[in-house]
Amino acid sequence: MKILVCPLNWGLGHATRCVPIIRKLITEGHEVIVVADGYPLAFLQQEFSFLRFIEFPSYSVYYASGKSQVGAMLFNFPNIIRGIIREHLWLRDLLRTEHFDQVISDNRFGMWNPRVHSVYMTHQLMVKMPANLIFLEPLVHHIHKAFIHRYDECWIPDRAENGGLSRDLAHKYPLPRNAKFIGTLSRFQGMEKTVPNTAFDVVAVVSGVEPQRTIFESNLILKFKNGAEKVLIVRGQPQVEKIEKQVGNITLVSHLCDPELAAVLLGSKKIICRSGYSSIMDLDALNCLGKAELIPTPGQTEQEYLYSVHS
Repeated sequence: MKILVCPLNWGLGHATRCVPIIRKLITEGHEVIVVADGYPLAFLQQEFSFLRFIEFPSYSVYYASGKSQVGAMLFNFPNIIRGIIREHLWLRDLLRTEHFDQVISDNRFGMWNPRVHSVYMTHQLMVKMPANLIFLEPLVHHIHKAFIHRYDECWIPDRAENGGLSRDLAHKYPLPRNAKFIGTLSRFQGMEKTVPNTAFDVVAVVSGVEPQRTIFESNLILKFKNGAEKVLIVRGQPQVEKIEKQVGNITLVSHLCDPELAAVLLGSKKIICRSGYSSIMDLDALNCLGKAELIPTPGQTEQEYLYSVHS
């Protein structure tokens, strides 16, 4: 089959968890074309340089620098709606000129069309609302489910048993009629026996939407720059050329390929990262979740919830 894979550009997590899907499709002999932008595009181009890529933007969003994201999300809302409409019309026009058998959309709401078998992938069937807006949770869930039902299938990257890793996010409400659990997804699947790289005491993986990504990185540098521990900060910025610099005992690197990152995560005494769901799946795949310090993005309710259940 000829398949479009379309991850959302909201940090790197949506792209990283598409890696095992793409690998499986390639192994099965399918033709895979990736639609992405920004760092997810750069990351997947490094992982699969032989594939065809189409650069098309997803939703333009930003986070606030403070502890609440409510105002930022309200400001972002019109951009998100415009982005959903834009990508839906773009896919319609693409299908008029080129045949595809399937579209796999990771959290991109508009990537469906009645002319092609479409799959929506998400772990967050239930959208966590801030405490002061908790009364809106059932309504938001209903709206989300209406989008999901536009697709032929909904894939949930989690285990079905015992609340999985996502807990309430995928297990609280009855599943949409087209939804099924497909098991956890990680770019590190099969790498748990990688030879550990013990060069660093602490490995911090920085990711997410600006300006919180940069704030997180700056706070880590302030915390460790005068210490004795050897610290590696992976900045989550895939580049054509890997950029590395030294700040005292801290090594900062723009990006590491999967085997290199798996090796330093396995070899470190401590891991620091955001409590994003893809990061949790990656650490779980390497059996490293127990030595991780999870730090949620301030005001990001999903990460705050995952922090509460995995810390």
